[in-house]
Amino acid sequence: MIEHVVFLLEEPSARDFLEAVLPAAAPGGIQVHFMVFEGKQDLERQLPRKLRGWLRPHTRFIVMRDQDSGDCKLIKQRLRQLCVDAGRPDAVIRIACRELEAFFVGDWAAVAEAFHKPALAAQARLAKYRAPDVLESPSRELMKHVPGYQKRDGARRISRCLQPQRNASGSYAVLWRTLLGLIQAR
Repeated sequence: MIEHVVFLLEEPSARDFLEAVLPAAAPGGIQVHFMVFEGKQDLERQLPRKLRGWLRPHTRFIVMRDQDSGDCKLIKQRLRQLCVDAGRPDAVIRIACRELEAFFVGDWAAVAEAFHKPALAAQARLAKYRAPDVLESPSRELMKHVPGYQKRDGARRISRCLQPQRNASGSYAVLWRTLLGLIQAR
């Protein structure tokens, strides 16, 4: 039985995102904890110590970071090895393909709703946005369409509007299934 879920995150905007989407996925009775790091290097450097230092039983760990320009498989292998070395081989690793903003670009209707710009929903029909996980920089795409876009503000606004069934991001779908799995594990 899972009593605690600890998210180990690369950046504050990931926490903002999760705080908005978790109420729809996480069951009551599970305590959610966030460990937010100052970038991917800081996450990887501190991950083993943080995992070893957590002493509460019945805990599930979810490590989440952006792929950026790295090789997704190599990143996941490196994070997996850090978790194994820390004695937490059951930690779940989730990589946002390219960056967290791919989750948002995968649901232009959510972006349109969040920023009160209904015309933005039409972006979903463009071929380049049908596979947001392969975009070089989803955050730059958002900046093109939402002047003054800021990562944390965008995460707070857009995340509460996301609809998993219409989201075109494959990495978002994998994360969403992981979050729903918490319900079944409870």
